[in-house]
Amino acid sequence: MSGETPAVDRRQEDIVRANMPLVGHLVREMLVRVPAHVNRDDLLSAGYAALVAAARGFDKERGVPFPRFAAARVRGALLDELRGLDWASRSVRQRARRTDSAREELTAELGRTPTVRELADRLGCTVEDVEHAADDVQRAAVFSLQGFATATADDIVTEPGAGPEEMLIRRERLGYLRHAVDALPDRLRVVVEGYFFGERPMAEIASELGVSESRVSQLRAEALVLLRDGLNTHLDPALAAENPPKEGCVARRRAAYYERIASRGTLRTRLALTGPDGLPKAA
Repeated sequence: MSGETPAVDRRQEDIVRANMPLVGHLVREMLVRVPAHVNRDDLLSAGYAALVAAARGFDKERGVPFPRFAAARVRGALLDELRGLDWASRSVRQRARRTDSAREELTAELGRTPTVRELADRLGCTVEDVEHAADDVQRAAVFSLQGFATATADDIVTEPGAGPEEMLIRRERLGYLRHAVDALPDRLRVVVEGYFFGERPMAEIASELGVSESRVSQLRAEALVLLRDGLNTHLDPALAAENPPKEGCVARRRAAYYERIASRGTLRTRLALTGPDGLPKAA
């Protein structure tokens, strides 16, 4: 800055001030697609720093409007911030998939959700290993409408400027997500809404339900699997067909849950849960 004239400094400051709402918009757009634990202020700080850098490097002679130039820089900075949060290693992700598979197998065999001890025995590890792995995975968990699996930061950020058709599809998916959460069994719904939407501590949810924190972690994992399969059943039948439910009471309960999701509303009511910009409407 020492080599720049005051006039240039003032010009940059004016540009930054005029475009600060752009950062807020991009952060709000991203917060819809990231886990609840992602800090809004951290994203704003990264975005504002990128905006200042964009003002310093902007050359109007290139013929690119500053908002478009800055938006690319800000999105890149937000993506870098998310990459810093996305610390789950490939081995953690692989362990998460093995744990999910073992949990589903035991649920089908036992006709109930397995205990952490039973899950550890199936995986050939200790209870502590299972609990620590679950904590690691949940820090990087993202509500992915294609799988509710852990995702990288690059998977989170969608291409800017979705067209009308893409926006309608996105809004329909978000509507299905809301209805899928509403249709969950009571205890699972309390955990999902409290932990992901309400950002409540696990200990607080455990106290409300009268169970241990380990049990809440187990319920959380069970709910994510159920949500994933329920959404895939309605939004991606081909993907759901790759993992068909086994016969028995577990399969019947799952089928009943899938029907409850469908009965929660129509395309019109699902779209009504978000605004034209795709952001959720206040309850």
